[in-house]
Amino acid sequence: MNLLSPAYVNGWKLKSKVVMAPMTRGFANNETGIIHPDTVDYYSQRARDGIGMMMTEGIAIADEARGTIGIPGIYTSEQTDAWHNVTSAVHKEEGIIIAQLWHVGRLSHSYFTKGKKPLAPSPIQANGLTHKVRFPYEMPKEMTESDIQLVIKQFVHAAKNAMKAGFDGVEIHAAHGYLIDQFLSTQTNFRKDEYGRNRHLFLEEILLAVGEKIGADKIIVRFSEHKDDLPLYVWEDPETEVQKLIDVFHRADIKIIHPSANEFFCPLTHHPSILHGLIRKYWNKTMIGVGNLSPESAEIALRNGIVDLAAFGRPLLANPDFVHRIKSSSPLIPYQPKIHLEQLN
Repeated sequence: MNLLSPAYVNGWKLKSKVVMAPMTRGFANNETGIIHPDTVDYYSQRARDGIGMMMTEGIAIADEARGTIGIPGIYTSEQTDAWHNVTSAVHKEEGIIIAQLWHVGRLSHSYFTKGKKPLAPSPIQANGLTHKVRFPYEMPKEMTESDIQLVIKQFVHAAKNAMKAGFDGVEIHAAHGYLIDQFLSTQTNFRKDEYGRNRHLFLEEILLAVGEKIGADKIIVRFSEHKDDLPLYVWEDPETEVQKLIDVFHRADIKIIHPSANEFFCPLTHHPSILHGLIRKYWNKTMIGVGNLSPESAEIALRNGIVDLAAFGRPLLANPDFVHRIKSSSPLIPYQPKIHLEQLN
């Protein structure tokens, strides 16, 4: 099975083409942002099972980057030291682990950001409620250019800390309606300055700044059409949107991208292609596929050259022995949120 065969990607030797998708867990200390001690075994046992690459849960780059309770950080030395225990355990199992760097922007409330107003490209309040503790999203502060430069520096600082902690790379979270994605969208970016005229500038500046400090070869970028807070949002011109994003990735010398879809094989609303199929027209480097894949559908995507690696989320929460079960043709345990979201194992 191609899915379970080793892969050589970006200088990393992966035990399989299975990727653990980033999934918010919410078990970190809410005051300090330090991970729960069980986080070490949570990741290391999946590395032991044969997962090729693991993306961490979203890791906040600053206090104001958080959007709910229990979110880990990587902006203090104590947080960074705690993550080092995770990476060491994963590397003992010959695994590869990537830190996903996250800023939620307007999808937050000052309750989670130590009293600071959520940040956004424009002062447009999101519809909906924050996760877990159900507060209405707060009216965000429109970011000044100083705010923008500070957040870029926070991404760089977090990326440097990720390297200190022993991560193999970082994933810049530019998907799902969070801060970077808010700059990319005409629904949330009404700015009249250069960050409004060029909605991709913020993303590009982050990628260039992080790449300068840790190397562009250590960066993965996650992006998406869908937004968590705008369920009906779709790209009006998917071809143009994809081309603009790919241009940014080329200029920043990005080698790996991670487009996110809810359903991998579902065509885009305004294009006959599926998301990853359209991107493949313009991207010949490494691409991770995700979107409610099964082992069988992932095998098809890999065999057809649509993607190079296949990411799974909920099945890996329910099955820490996911690879072993596939190899032995054992049935997968069905994901049950009331069980698998309530424990870290």
